[in-house]
Amino acid sequence: MAPRAGQPEPRGPLLQGLLLVAVALSQPAAPCPFQCYCFGGPKLLLRCASGAELRQPPRDVPPDARNLTIVGANLTVLRAAAFAGGDADGEEEAAEGGVRLPLLTALRLTHNNIEVVEDGAFDGLPSLAALDLSHNPLRALGAGAFRGLPTLRSLQLNHALARGGPALLAALNAALVPLEELRLLGLAGNALSHLPPNALLRPRLEQLDARLNSLAGLGPDDLRALERDGGLPAPRLLLADNPLRCGCAARPLLTWLRNATERVPDARRLRCAHPPQLHNRPFLDLDEAWLHCADSDAKGPGDVELTGPELEASYVFFGLVLALIGLIFLMVLYLNRRGIQRWMRNLREACRDQMEGYHYRYEQDADPRRAPAPAAPASSRATSPSSGL
Repeated sequence: MAPRAGQPEPRGPLLQGLLLVAVALSQPAAPCPFQCYCFGGPKLLLRCASGAELRQPPRDVPPDARNLTIVGANLTVLRAAAFAGGDADGEEEAAEGGVRLPLLTALRLTHNNIEVVEDGAFDGLPSLAALDLSHNPLRALGAGAFRGLPTLRSLQLNHALARGGPALLAALNAALVPLEELRLLGLAGNALSHLPPNALLRPRLEQLDARLNSLAGLGPDDLRALERDGGLPAPRLLLADNPLRCGCAARPLLTWLRNATERVPDARRLRCAHPPQLHNRPFLDLDEAWLHCADSDAKGPGDVELTGPELEASYVFFGLVLALIGLIFLMVLYLNRRGIQRWMRNLREACRDQMEGYHYRYEQDADPRRAPAPAAPASSRATSPSSGL
């Protein structure tokens, strides 16, 4: 049918565009991987929770996925390029540029019984910004485990390092080196006796969670590492529930906390674990004079030495107490003055009567006329004429 006069004919590019949109909408979306749940489409969120049946990351994750969560699996070992086509034997499949999930920004792998993370385990995830490995019994960590993650901003390793010992802590210190964009680092609940030096040196670090560890304190080197130059904001530090040793070595930390309390939001929850006489005392309430060195830590409970204004205040308080006791005693005497006088008079009379009784007995004993006659001997009675013998 020919178009009417004066009516414009349909434009070819507009029609082609409509056809392309219709074809795109008619194509089915990428399927959800087996043993996983997809929310809002595969490119938004995938959750895989299949218990011990899942022993390696799923292979059929759509390439446009943005968030991937695997919880409760039995991954055990994350080999090189585990999310970019690496198989269980560590061999990589041929992939375009070695990238399988170029848009993935968040990866959560909690409670998966992961024990080993090899070098390059997260290769092929160039957009990853948040990685959570918490609640996994890590025993070994490759020094290059986090290589190829230039945009990683959040790394959570809470309750994951307690079984690895010093070797795992040293490996973590080396693995943190390439993470220049790291903002949040979670190391809570790992029984750490000290913090990895490279964790404090991340130039853009904003918060370090070190709660529930075995930290006895922070040394001067750690405190210097927390300072930033060039206008960069200094990181916040969470330190609650650590057994602080309140000795002379804790003086730099106490001074630093009082000058930068806003950088430690839980500073009021910090308490002493050693020595015994300061056990459970709030750390910020201590005076530097109470923080003795090792030679004074052997004192028993209650032997905290006070000096300066504290000692003077204790003397003043003791004097006030004694004055109050004396005032009460004098008031009691005044209110009972008549009874006291009567008691003193009775006591004096009783003493006089007693003394008079002693004096009378003395006089009786000293009079010879009142002395009893001596008894006659037995022989004189035997020879008497009146006896009739």
